Amino acid sequence: MRAMLTTAHGDRSVLQLDESFPDPVAGSGEVVIDVRATAVNYHDIFTRRGMPGIKIELPVIVGSDMAGVVRSVGQGVDESWIGKRVLIDPVFRSGGRFGMLGETTHGGRAEQALVQEDQLIELPQGVSFEQAASLPLAYGTAWRMMVTRGRIAAGESVLILGASGGVGVGCVQIAKMFGAKVLACASSEIKTRRLEELGADHVINYTDTNFRKAVWDIMGKPKISGEGGVTVAVNFTGGDTMRDTQRSVALHGRILTCGATAGFDLAVDARYWWTFEHEMIGANGWTPSDLRELLARIDRGELDPVIDKILPLESTDEAERLLEDREVFGKVLIRP
Repeated sequence: MRAMLTTAHGDRSVLQLDESFPDPVAGSGEVVIDVRATAVNYHDIFTRRGMPGIKIELPVIVGSDMAGVVRSVGQGVDESWIGKRVLIDPVFRSGGRFGMLGETTHGGRAEQALVQEDQLIELPQGVSFEQAASLPLAYGTAWRMMVTRGRIAAGESVLILGASGGVGVGCVQIAKMFGAKVLACASSEIKTRRLEELGADHVINYTDTNFRKAVWDIMGKPKISGEGGVTVAVNFTGGDTMRDTQRSVALHGRILTCGATAGFDLAVDARYWWTFEHEMIGANGWTPSDLRELLARIDRGELDPVIDKILPLESTDEAERLLEDREVFGKVLIRP
């Protein structure tokens, strides 16, 4: 089969297309799928660059988000799965295995992929392979952070930093789905326009406007009496953004995070934490039930994942470049 290999840790030159990589064979409890779509995520880039504390056997086929058709099954697997359209939950959740497809074992940047039976989620008829493959790392993470953990509700106001990427776009769509007012931050006029088209009530270009000042202009400065600020802030940027995030959030407000793309060593002003009685809520990934709920929302026409580009397998280096150069709005997919 054709497969895109990450052959070493380094820049995009370590990506290598193999035209005759060995086909996977399903063992006990395993399934082989024909991959129809796989998403490109920053996690793939972090795997290529090398992540401290995580040992990756190289070469590896990355690509954690994937959807396709069940090709064959191993011993002990229900044969009725053969031919079904499926989304793969990339996290290993049983059998004493740890990690994720496309990281500790081969993933979706290939014509076929080997997965475990309990990673299969059957697709509703109204969900395409591309929509499904957009979900786990971006929309699954956004859903768990915003809904399962963050308790977003109608009438709330939500500040979203990094709103133009995969997780950020998901947060905007989910917040609007639940009837919240959205203040979305991005780095260019093109991206802020796209966010307005997506339904954001206010957009902030943080390259020319301090987002905390913009929040105060729009919502008012937070006060101990309860006026001003946003009800919820979504900050998975980290770096030096947390203090201004705290200063943007109303009394009894919530700060949600699922990561720290600009750095995890945060400067937090504890005075705002206790004085305004803020909740700081973390979310780590997603569960299969989160993914099933998202699939149901797509099937009912309530959600349509934003897909920026769909590229062939041989253009994987360009797909990663688009993410690294921040030229993406939503998701980039690969069709093996």
